[in-house]
Amino acid sequence: MGQKKLIRFAEMETLANVLQYPQDVKGKWNSFFKNEYELTLELACGKGEYAVGLGRMFPHRNFIGIDVKGNRMWVGAKIALKENLLNVAFMRTQIDRINEYFTKDEVNEIWITFPDPQLRQSKHKKRLTHPKYLRFYQKLLKTDGLIHLKTDSPVLYQFTKKVIELYQLKLHTDYDHLYNQPNVSFELKIKTHYEALDIAGSNRVHYLCFSLNGRQLPVEKDILLKQWVFETETESNEN
Repeated sequence: MGQKKLIRFAEMETLANVLQYPQDVKGKWNSFFKNEYELTLELACGKGEYAVGLGRMFPHRNFIGIDVKGNRMWVGAKIALKENLLNVAFMRTQIDRINEYFTKDEVNEIWITFPDPQLRQSKHKKRLTHPKYLRFYQKLLKTDGLIHLKTDSPVLYQFTKKVIELYQLKLHTDYDHLYNQPNVSFELKIKTHYEALDIAGSNRVHYLCFSLNGRQLPVEKDILLKQWVFETETESNEN
């Protein structure tokens, strides 16, 4: 591990707005923030551009950026401290452990911004909009809580649309080409480090907003989703 990373990891232990694999926080986030504001999560937050950006826009809402990469998270945590954003915090942990830290109805919204699209078919269960993860989110989101996805990956975008259709979730917004839309909201104009890189090379950003609305996500449909992934993405690769 490089010297820079070691320094950042050491400093992370001292930052008041960072929790690393915390214990006994479930159901106690209002006490942590010392207010009763609504709570929004940014998953796989990287440098925390959305947690910080939304924190600036909405001082009467709380935001937590979650990621396992402490070296990246350090960047957002330092900015939030410098700007005295008391409504912004960061937590280092794995996404599949999220239910250890939040109780039912404790979270109002989830943002998933430019996550790893896990392009290999064999890795599709690691996509953060796979039903495996949606079932985690359902245990902490309010019934009408929103899930936002921003990605430059057409694979992840189409996959998520299929999940919404197959499991009959409620789709609120679908932008195939976000920045071609008139009057894009300030929230959607926040750009992450990975958005600026345009890794997909498509020069296009996709956006979906949907909610689970208390629907059960039947496990037996997961095999249909797996089959769709295999057929659709195999055909796409061949072309």
